[in-house]
Amino acid sequence: MKTNKYVEDLQAKSVTELADELTAAKKELFNLRFQNATNQLDNTSRIKEVRKNIARIQTVITQKNSVAE
Repeated sequence: MKTNKYVEDLQAKSVTELADELTAAKKELFNLRFQNATNQLDNTSRIKEVRKNIARIQTVITQKNSVAE
């Protein structure tokens, strides 16, 4: 499945790489919301995808930090 592969890729990355990816995802979410507010967004389901990806990234970061302790 597509999401399983994405999570495996996230788990292979370091915490700093995950933090960078989290920042990029949050910027993308901001841009998508802005486009949606100005009626320029065609694919509104992309907002939901990005929100879930942000949650996945944060979950993997939390898991890595709890293992490090």
